[in-house]
Amino acid sequence: MATPSAAAERFPVVIVGAGPAGLTVGSVLRAAGVDCLVLETETRRFVERRPRAGVIEEWAVRGLERRGLARRLLERAQPHTACEFRFGGERYLFRYGELTGRHHWVYPQHFLVTDMVREYVDVRGGAARFGVRDVRLHGLDTERPSVSYVCPDTGERRVVECAFVAGCDGARGVTRDAVPAGRVRISQYDYGIGWLALLAEAPPSAECVVFGMHPRGFAGHMQRSPDVTRYYLQCPPGDDPESWSHERVWGELRERLRAVDAPELNEGRLIEKRVLDMHNYVVEPMVSGRLFLAGDAAHLTAPIAAKGMNLALHDAFLLADGLVARLTEGDDGVLARYSDTCLRLVWDYQEFSEWLSEVYHGTASGDPYRAATTLARLRRLFDSPVAAAAFAEQYLGTRTAV
Repeated sequence: MATPSAAAERFPVVIVGAGPAGLTVGSVLRAAGVDCLVLETETRRFVERRPRAGVIEEWAVRGLERRGLARRLLERAQPHTACEFRFGGERYLFRYGELTGRHHWVYPQHFLVTDMVREYVDVRGGAARFGVRDVRLHGLDTERPSVSYVCPDTGERRVVECAFVAGCDGARGVTRDAVPAGRVRISQYDYGIGWLALLAEAPPSAECVVFGMHPRGFAGHMQRSPDVTRYYLQCPPGDDPESWSHERVWGELRERLRAVDAPELNEGRLIEKRVLDMHNYVVEPMVSGRLFLAGDAAHLTAPIAAKGMNLALHDAFLLADGLVARLTEGDDGVLARYSDTCLRLVWDYQEFSEWLSEVYHGTASGDPYRAATTLARLRRLFDSPVAAAAFAEQYLGTRTAV
């Protein structure tokens, strides 16, 4: 049993979770002269190496840049202006950069987190406790909530009093569960499919992201670095990644990404294999008392449309700005609108993810009608300038500004 600490500490804001959302909130607060504490159950080394998504929309990069958090990203990230669809044995290049004047950035999330940890802790002097255990939230409906945790070094339970709690600890964290039953509505959607997520020690086999729509299932190719490539293979939900041998993986990738004049895949050692079950959820509202949820703690978007990290950053920008306004100027306006403002974009991205899922997976449904309508959708992207422009807008999130 943890030994209680002698006295409580106090910070204006406690941030639970050291992912992109939590570290962004913390860095913005520190830049405004607001003290805060980041609590993270994993070690600093772990969070700086944890592989996650790598596609960042341009509005999100500009938001980071305005807040002094994008220097290394802009030096190292790769801009992408086109993607490629492969279906019916043919290749179709979609040049969204020409349509919109915008682009994506590819920058692995653990690089971004590493940059943010250094900026928050080492540059801006933010307080952070890594490797803490058994985080609990107390008094969220009062003006003096608190967060307690067990110190990994001493085994003591320590208490931190605060004015606000930012719940940025992801889909499996404690903050969402701290909201009383009946206080929020959780909407859920299960796609009924899985993706085998792979990292290969192999140079990319194309200059852009490639989406393969095939009767055997979806396949995806995404560059992560000059020497590492991310691949996805559609599979049954809950599938055992160990049932996918090296030979089976590369055989399926070659088949599903096969197209006329397509270069051969660069094969390499598989350094990650895990199955992601495709499902979404949304928590409404994203606020309970003095607790503000952000990122995957508030909404999960399957990686179908690569929107998760971007939504987390959108939440973080709004939450940080709202907390700064409240704590430095006494202005509650941004915090009062926080949940409604965030949820408008959340549902927009949820709808696009659902639409794109049918494009990716319809040809493998086993239903001739769904397969044919999926191919009609795909052809329309290349036959109709209006359809192409609408897709590019949603794919890039060009309507978003923070």
